[in-house]
This record gives sequence, structure tokens and C-alpha cells, in this order.
Amino acid sequence: MAAASAKHDVFQAIADPTRRRLLKLLSTQEMPVTAITEHFPISRTAVSKHLRVLSEAGLVKERKVGRETRYKLQPDPLVELKDWLQYFELFWENKLGALGRLLEANDSDSENDESKSKS
Repeated sequence: MAAASAKHDVFQAIADPTRRRLLKLLSTQEMPVTAITEHFPISRTAVSKHLRVLSEAGLVKERKVGRETRYKLQPDPLVELKDWLQYFELFWENKLGALGRLLEANDSDSENDESKSKS
């Protein structure tokens, strides 16, 4: 039975910290795999596998320059991630707002306790 070729989505691609570091590195310039490998404590083969996952997710674009393959960040698919995370900002804002109110209430209580003890 032949295995179907698995395409990776943006979420799978960024799940790995090495791939997130690769994206940061490639955000500033196009680079060949040999130059990319110098920034990581893993083999060139391992870097190439990570780049393939990023490429399948559409996050990096590769182009041939002579015998070299150069990689460059393609940020457009990150919009899907941004949109997904944006939905959850509402929950974070609510929690941060509640925490702020709690801290303000504690500060008020502390000030009231200090003024009572001075009397």
C-alpha cells in the first residue's frame, strides 16, 4: 500500500522550535542550505528535512541558483495563523482585564489597611 504524500499545514510547520528559528533566520535574507546549517547544531540533512516541511506548508520558497538551492521566507501563510490566534485574543484580554481589576482592588485594600494602622 503506497503512502500518500503528506502536506504539512502552517500549524504543523511552526510546532517545532527549530522550524520557528529557521523562519526567523530566513525573514531577513534568502540563504542556501549550507549557510543555514551553520546556524544550527544539527546536520545538513536534518536542516533540509525541516526546510521541506516549511516548504510544503508554503512558508518558504526555494529557488535554484546554479547548483545551490536558496530558501526565502514566504510570510503569506502566516495570516492563517494570525487569524486563528486573533479569535483567542478576546479571552486573553478578558483574563488580563480581570487580573488588572484584582490587582487594583488589592492595592486599594493595602492602602486602606496602611491608613488604618497609622490612625
